[in-house]
Amino acid sequence: MSKIKTNPSSINIGISEKDRKKIADGLERMLADTYTLYLKTHNFHWNVTGPMFQTLHLMFMAQYNEIWMAVDLVAERIRALGFPAPGTYKELSRLTTIKDSNGVPNAKEMIRQLVTGQESVVRTARELLPIAEKAGDQPTVDLLSARMMVHEQNAWMLRSLLEE
Repeated sequence: MSKIKTNPSSINIGISEKDRKKIADGLERMLADTYTLYLKTHNFHWNVTGPMFQTLHLMFMAQYNEIWMAVDLVAERIRALGFPAPGTYKELSRLTTIKDSNGVPNAKEMIRQLVTGQESVVRTARELLPIAEKAGDQPTVDLLSARMMVHEQNAWMLRSLLEE
């Protein structure tokens, strides 16, 4: 398998190589969190049971499909900045802030874990946002803002299912 070869210093998009590297590093964490949340959501879609099965099965499917599309957007932004996107389980598991599940939790615990995962992605994006803003990287700012909005809304919708 050949490594992706890029010469980051030959890219001239108005953002220094040093700033592009900082942004790409943050986007790597964003990619890892997004991919991990995708896997967790898809897993729960397959394995959810109980009285809320139909609602959760469909909600999880809608969310994992949307998250899957976002994985590509984040990875391609890293590439546009001139750096390789992490793409192995080993790399992604090292970079993610989202904890893996043990076994198959019950439906309420699935919801709790997905709320936590959605909020983790938001925090990762929010941490990177000022770095991208300072560098004048509007495409990354736009991407992060859009992702925060989606994940905050998903967390809210999931959280509402936990209310008694």
